[in-house]
Amino acid sequence: MTRRQLDPASDPVLVIATHNPGKLREIEALVGPHGYEAVSAGALGLPEPVEDGTTFIENARIKALAAARGAGKPALADDSGLAVDALHGAPGIFSARWAGSEKDFTTAIGRVRDELDWRGAGQGAAARFICALTLAWPDGHCEDFEGVAHGTLTFPARGERGFGYDPVFVPTGETRTYAEIDPAEKHAISHRAEAFRQLESACLG
Repeated sequence: MTRRQLDPASDPVLVIATHNPGKLREIEALVGPHGYEAVSAGALGLPEPVEDGTTFIENARIKALAAARGAGKPALADDSGLAVDALHGAPGIFSARWAGSEKDFTTAIGRVRDELDWRGAGQGAAARFICALTLAWPDGHCEDFEGVAHGTLTFPARGERGFGYDPVFVPTGETRTYAEIDPAEKHAISHRAEAFRQLESACLG
């Protein structure tokens, strides 16, 4: 199947469908080397759409299409989250919602730990980060990609880098949490990096 390509020579601006500064920084680092100027939906004053999909891909599409149509330019959206085996995949697509309206991930991490403790699990629980990326155009065309990073959970939280659930996630083969790993190193091994490699190969030439 032929994928639709982006061309920074014709328009270097790529809208990133997020209001999350941490997520924007990570995506900026990925698209910048390809000649794109990342501009967030938040900076453009675009509203956050209702994410009522049932999968990461569905929610990424909702955000990407809303931003592409609102800005009149191609837009890239990320929908990602933490899936914990002992919690039957929760928080999953509700990962951000577990942080509440204030986006307090200390609260969200506490809830994950409480849920695991209630089940007699916790330290070393198997988990995975999932990232869906959708590149959308104003005409409604979409290209979808998904990356997964496997690992385990550790408590208490460790590290000052990263965002979200990063301080409790230890990727397979590592002893450090995502929040203890240098951002450039994380970009090479993360779920977002895996999804981006697929997008890069298919759509960025």
